[in-house]
Amino acid sequence: MGQRPIFCFWAVGWKGKMHRAPPHLTELVRGAVDALGYELIGVEYLSQQRAGHLLRIYIDSDQGVGLEDCERVSHQVSGVLDVEEPIAGEYALEVSSPGLDRPLFERAHFEQFAGRNARVKLIAALHGRSNYRGTIIEVDGEDLIMQVEGESVRLPLAQISTARLVPEF
Repeated sequence: MGQRPIFCFWAVGWKGKMHRAPPHLTELVRGAVDALGYELIGVEYLSQQRAGHLLRIYIDSDQGVGLEDCERVSHQVSGVLDVEEPIAGEYALEVSSPGLDRPLFERAHFEQFAGRNARVKLIAALHGRSNYRGTIIEVDGEDLIMQVEGESVRLPLAQISTARLVPEF
């Protein structure tokens, strides 16, 4: 009811404007995704001015993710959302692989990709800037340590609005 499934391999539109879904919505989705044997990378919930909302789900598996995988997850999640009705009004449902510019949602993601280049945007400016691009060094306590322009920078995890790996070719 209210959802319009979209199946794709990569995220489109709204690039760089990640809005993590509320925890209760993420947990509903996690149950449906886990039941099918996929890894839930993260869930974005975006408000669109004219077209309702967008619920974007990133999944992965050891074998990779194809169109059929996205369809299976979309149907499973749609069923759960129809029963639970956690979203008021119209929304589009998009299921995607994380892609080459994989979004980083959780502390464990930053730890997993230590040594890789990433783009990080903060909620508010720190040291006069809110956009950083550099190498993930480590997670120390509640901070992400990155090597940016030859300097070590400490970014509070709680202040990260968006984070994505930089594809390496």
